[in-house]
Amino acid sequence: MSIRYPNGKVYQASTTPKKEMTTKKISYSNRGMTLEEDLNETNSYYLERQIAVIHKKPTPVQIVNVDYPSRSAAVIKEAYFKQASTTDYNGIYRGRYIDFEAKETKNTTSFPLQNFHQHQISHMRHVLDQEGICFVILRFSITDEVYYLEASHLLEFWDRLLNGGRKSITKKEIEEYGHKILIGYQPRIPYISILDKLYF
Repeated sequence: MSIRYPNGKVYQASTTPKKEMTTKKISYSNRGMTLEEDLNETNSYYLERQIAVIHKKPTPVQIVNVDYPSRSAAVIKEAYFKQASTTDYNGIYRGRYIDFEAKETKNTTSFPLQNFHQHQISHMRHVLDQEGICFVILRFSITDEVYYLEASHLLEFWDRLLNGGRKSITKKEIEEYGHKILIGYQPRIPYISILDKLYF
């Protein structure tokens, strides 16, 4: 199946092979879940307990070619993303609009800014202009560390890049300007506790 972005470019799924099992000590705090899975589980926890209503934004897709090999099955052969996505999650908490992006990296000393796109940065600026609460959740997957970083700080690092500065945010900068989130059981990634500290 061929899926294309709005500019016509073909979407390429990651072909990075999964890591083989090693005898290294296993951390059971994560159990191999992706950041998205952890956040979806966290948001379900918040919703079920009427704490917050936060959902993953669906990515609108335009299907243009479908193959019907049989009457009971249909296979999508070609599709396009209708528009560039903005951020991953949005919703409401204690009467405030919440909007955030989630990203992972295998780097251990910095977070590459190339993980973000200009349309996402522009969207975050618009949210902040309307006094919404906007942030990013960053995971260093090798060390399984998760940080909450306010969008205002991300925008400063992005502007630094545009002005010829470094192409990443150092781990030290994330530790200084961000807030570490300890992975738990229920909820998995308790980012609401950071919101309470910063805004309520």
